[in-house]
Amino acid sequence: MTDVALIVGGGPGISASCARLFASSGMRVAIAARTLDKPVLETLEREHGVRRFACDAADASAVGLLFDRVARELGAPTLVVHNIDGRVQGIFRKGIAEADPNLALATIQNGAFSAFLVGQQAARRMRENAPNANGARGTIIFTNASAALKGFPQSGAFAMACHAKAGLAQSMARELMPQGIHVANVPIDAAIGWTREDGARAHWLAGTAVDDNMADPDRIAELYLQLHRQHRSTWAFEVVLRPWLEKW
Repeated sequence: MTDVALIVGGGPGISASCARLFASSGMRVAIAARTLDKPVLETLEREHGVRRFACDAADASAVGLLFDRVARELGAPTLVVHNIDGRVQGIFRKGIAEADPNLALATIQNGAFSAFLVGQQAARRMRENAPNANGARGTIIFTNASAALKGFPQSGAFAMACHAKAGLAQSMARELMPQGIHVANVPIDAAIGWTREDGARAHWLAGTAVDDNMADPDRIAELYLQLHRQHRSTWAFEVVLRPWLEKW
């Protein structure tokens, strides 16, 4: 049976790298985003056969419709990646006394609540999948950040959202792994440098990648595929990624 992968949160970094790798590995691939006319998503569809779906992942009805459409048009998902940072403009680097409560709530809704909605729909459908040769019914992967492990100053809203997503993933893993559904939480303690049109790997804040100082989204995608293919006797729940130069 052909694997069906759904990536929620479409952009030029981890999501695009996952879509390319999953498609080249023989999967049917869907990618969901609020905005479908991003050039990277159009390229993924044109060059790699990735299907694009519009979805606000913080809206319960929209997420349900997304999973319905993917199942109807591509097949039941066997690999779901939630790859949404969640931070909204205006919440960056705000002390606890200055942070706008509405922006803090939006960050939680975009990050942790959307993870709940996506995880819920994935679990409902994967429980109905027939087990593969490994006894697995599917894999759910949550991209997370170092804020899931340590709350930085002036980052309270983001730390709340990341900690919440980590707790959700742990609870889901304990519930769903015995049912044959692999759940993994992947905190990435690094700037993620994706390849720009000029060939340089860069990050909007950290600059240009030098000597592997940034996480490479293509390598992150390789890990996600490895997680999906892991034998159930050695399923990893939490894998923390950081470049060799990153300070802990």
